[in-house]
Amino acid sequence: MNYLKPLVVLICITVFSCKSDKKESNSNFNETIEKEEVSEVETINNESHKTEVGSEKKQEDIEKVITVTETSASSVTINPIFHGTLVLEYENVVLYIDPVGGAEAFKDQKPPSLILITDIHGDHLNIETLEAISTNGSKIIAPLAVADKLPSELRSKTSVLSNFLSKNYTIGKAKLSIEAIPMYNLREEALKFHPKNRGNGYVLTLGNERVYISGDTEDIPEMRQLKNIDIAFVCMNLPYTMTVESAADAVLEFKPKKVYPYHYRGTNGFSDVKKFKAIVNDKNSAIEVIQDEWYEKPDEV
Repeated sequence: MNYLKPLVVLICITVFSCKSDKKESNSNFNETIEKEEVSEVETINNESHKTEVGSEKKQEDIEKVITVTETSASSVTINPIFHGTLVLEYENVVLYIDPVGGAEAFKDQKPPSLILITDIHGDHLNIETLEAISTNGSKIIAPLAVADKLPSELRSKTSVLSNFLSKNYTIGKAKLSIEAIPMYNLREEALKFHPKNRGNGYVLTLGNERVYISGDTEDIPEMRQLKNIDIAFVCMNLPYTMTVESAADAVLEFKPKKVYPYHYRGTNGFSDVKKFKAIVNDKNSAIEVIQDEWYEKPDEV
């Protein structure tokens, strides 16, 4: 029976060795899982900027990212050109409003994504300018009366928009909407200039901002009833549109955050935009009246 003792010892050693190997293997397996879980958690936390290490620095980075994002999302750049002509930029979108003056007037501007035309008169619709600035990728938005006056090449890229209708656009990553608003005269002696339902004013929704372009109009009910306008471009010139007093009264009613007097040269010279500002701010100082350079300064004598 003595031969059994070595056998028992050998079996015990083998069993103990197997248990030890299994324990070491389990330990390595658990360590691997823990490492993978930690790595996954770190990746998630890094993406959401919640990692505890260096929290002050990361919080500072978060604030910077948020600030830049918010500013970019609501940024509209305004470039006055002349009289009723302007260029707006929002993210990667460039909008030309009533472009006149030939290619030279836009030599410092980016090519247009969208071209908006309000009416048929020469200070709003100029076919030579449209042919000079229009690109293969640009689209024209206009009332039917304007579209009917365009040559076939320009007409083919024109989207007709009638009063109270709107269109949504996605250009690159930017989303915007364009709504056509009535523009017309109220005074009996001025009805011949801008009859109802011919031209368009526009309300543009660019990100978080709403921009109103009056076109040639008087202080019509549709203007007075506008809501939540951040930036307004309001005309004021006789005999074609309205008086400074009428423009100010309408602005005080629909209360834009900012208003630009534009299109203010009439048959007898320039309207008094300083008076417009005084009337508005005397009754509502919260409305910012911005007097920009829309006309060339006269040569000094």
